[in-house]
Amino acid sequence: MDLAYLRAHPEHLPTFLTHQRIRETPVSGGDICAASRLTLDDGHSVFTKTWPETAGRPVPEGFFAAEAAGLRWLREAGTVAVPEVVVALPELLALEWVDPGEPTPEAAERFGRELAGLHRAGALAFGAGWAGFIGALPADNTAYHGPWSGWFARTRLAPYLRMSVDDGALTGAEAGLVEEVVERIGEFGGDEPPARIHGDLWPGNLLWGADNRVWLVDPAAHGGHRETDLAQLALFGGAPHLDRILAAYAQEWPLADGWRERVPLHQLHLMLVHTALFGGAYRDAVGRLARSALDGLGRATVDG
Repeated sequence: MDLAYLRAHPEHLPTFLTHQRIRETPVSGGDICAASRLTLDDGHSVFTKTWPETAGRPVPEGFFAAEAAGLRWLREAGTVAVPEVVVALPELLALEWVDPGEPTPEAAERFGRELAGLHRAGALAFGAGWAGFIGALPADNTAYHGPWSGWFARTRLAPYLRMSVDDGALTGAEAGLVEEVVERIGEFGGDEPPARIHGDLWPGNLLWGADNRVWLVDPAAHGGHRETDLAQLALFGGAPHLDRILAAYAQEWPLADGWRERVPLHQLHLMLVHTALFGGAYRDAVGRLARSALDGLGRATVDG
């Protein structure tokens, strides 16, 4: 099987894998999926993701279709580098292989400019035209044409707060802080029309390529707020050369006043996803972010 055949007959890939007709090398694929590098007969490689047998449950319906739709939508903007979707089947996803490289200041600055271009490509509404996922959890992508703040509270904070409380990952103290953030969401400001965003842009979802570009992988793509992507880049130690990324972005498309105070608000979404997925290990982080977001409201009031 070569790349041309695979593009023409994507449905045949599982059969070739079952009968070990393709060289398969396990690679890192993140916290959710099993991943491999497949080497084809013509020397090309593709990156594949499958639902792991150790998950104990079948792949959620539409899981790989959502990622494929998001990758294609981001790629359509023609700005940031996004791998081509070669195969999208209910049980697996195969993408263009990207040779990894090292983070460089030049790649970071280019990425900052390209990310601004991606966001400027926009979206028809908040949400997306496909059922969403963030990690292994569903994400409500129902199209919404109202202001961003209410949509964010209803679809990106409240559902994962409920999951986290129901599973015992958050106590009453942290939950109360997040509930206050949700109740006061209209006070944070910064509402903008929907941007075309990655939606899960923590530093691990940046692939620094050997071509000295930054590639976007593992999206939860949708129409959202551009500050969400930028805030998530600062999580878990921050992306390499983050200051270069942000400076280059700001040269292309300056951020609205108060964006620094809103960083914890945007980060809170992804941290609530972590408590919903992985439990109480992220409890303190949720509390700190919710408290920081509310403190930012106080600073904004004083400054105003």
